[in-house]
Amino acid sequence: MRILKVNHNDAGQRLDKFLSKAVQGLPMSLMYKFIRTKKIKRNRARTEPSVMLCEGDEIQLFIREEFFASPEEDTGALSRIRPKIEAVYEDDNILLVHKRPGVLVHEDDEAQDNTLIMHIKAYLAQKGEYDPEAEQSFAPALCNRIDRNTGGIVIAAKNAEALRVMNQKIRDDEVRKFYYCIVHGEMPRREDTLRAYLRKDSLHNQVEVTDTPLHGSKEIITKYRVIASRGGNSLLEVELVTGRTHQIRAHLAHIGHPLLGDGKYGVNRADAQAGYKFQALYARKLIFNFKDESGALGYLKGREVALDDDAIWFYDDFFTRDIPSAAMPKPKPNQKGKGSAVRAKAATGATMAHQRTKSKAKPSTPAKGGKQRYGNGRTKGDRK
Repeated sequence: MRILKVNHNDAGQRLDKFLSKAVQGLPMSLMYKFIRTKKIKRNRARTEPSVMLCEGDEIQLFIREEFFASPEEDTGALSRIRPKIEAVYEDDNILLVHKRPGVLVHEDDEAQDNTLIMHIKAYLAQKGEYDPEAEQSFAPALCNRIDRNTGGIVIAAKNAEALRVMNQKIRDDEVRKFYYCIVHGEMPRREDTLRAYLRKDSLHNQVEVTDTPLHGSKEIITKYRVIASRGGNSLLEVELVTGRTHQIRAHLAHIGHPLLGDGKYGVNRADAQAGYKFQALYARKLIFNFKDESGALGYLKGREVALDDDAIWFYDDFFTRDIPSAAMPKPKPNQKGKGSAVRAKAATGATMAHQRTKSKAKPSTPAKGGKQRYGNGRTKGDRK
């Protein structure tokens, strides 16, 4: 028998969620069977998978030792890594980090240790704020994600309560998210609220945007404000009201204004020749628009955190360089009357004749600090 004592970071979650992380070698089907047959108890009494755990609870597990054998996180890596963290804001509960374009937020097949979350874990471990050996079910985690080639502010939670509260605030639309981007063409209005529907294709890592709902689609709402227009392009501040995958990129392409450098939802041959090899998009500002000051993060109510304009690699370029201009016409409604759609590689099809003209602009370089990368700083592709 083993006894797991529920600590502060374990409390406030369901028993089955806790066990799935604390006993990773135990299959979910067996877990539910063992709870049902009283081989797993809470405080020496029969329990249910959905019971919410409290700090100090004891979980008795009358199961074979082999279930406790599971791959351990390489805690040695947390001491070996030299954290590259640009903290924008930090307190005892959360850490806001400036993620540079080209940095992966989570590990994939190519990068395990050289990711933003591993650098955050190493940073907190080396500060003495995170001890992986003392935790049973919690590790510092990200509350929001941005694409590999998009830069900007990312929220990390230092403890389980902060993670739960911040995730709930985001779900309740109490965290406002603002981006800067450059789009091809001049916008029809100085500011507007766009509404459409988005359907995700996980297999091909792309999305489809339509004017009317399709099976499996979700509503998207995107607000924009024109900061400046120059040379047939526009610099926008965009607020994400809903936060769907690739929403800004696909939604703006859908109305005929793809992002500069976006090869997934636009045609970026001329952009790439001019040095814009990935989307000009940056998560610049967060406003914690909390309804009240109660709870673990109530002190953040009304706080605004933003990056300086010169931290955004394309901001100065917009006002000082001749950037390729090529607006895409909005796709025509399809024959079935279900609305128009924008797919990867702009299945929209626009053959931008003026994009074929070779740009005379010199390749761009990121603005202040823009060359910082983790590892080899690869920027090819979009892993999200």
